[in-house]
Amino acid sequence: MEIEKNNRINSLFAFYQPLLTKKQNDYMQLYYGDDYSLGEISEDFDVSRQAVYDNIRRTEKILETYEKKLHLLEEFTKRNQLADEIQSYVAKQYPNDQQLNQLVNRLESAEEE
Repeated sequence: MEIEKNNRINSLFAFYQPLLTKKQNDYMQLYYGDDYSLGEISEDFDVSRQAVYDNIRRTEKILETYEKKLHLLEEFTKRNQLADEIQSYVAKQYPNDQQLNQLVNRLESAEEE
């Protein structure tokens, strides 16, 4: 459960990071990206551990609110699943069609950018 939450927050952070304040960005990057503890972050920023905890929890709620309104992660996930289905189908049904396989590969590459 905790790993799933961390993965979700990291994904949301990747999409909505530009919308956050510098402090929110810093705390989230250190906590989720660099695996710092609350104590380590509080020492780096000379604030209480509770202040760091509160800021991170508020930022998580903000990220979830952005996702509820904008659906960027949801749509990205749907597109990736569909691209995977297409790639699998083409590989099975048209393994020798080089042009079709190149187009599918370009679709996958475009989605990653």
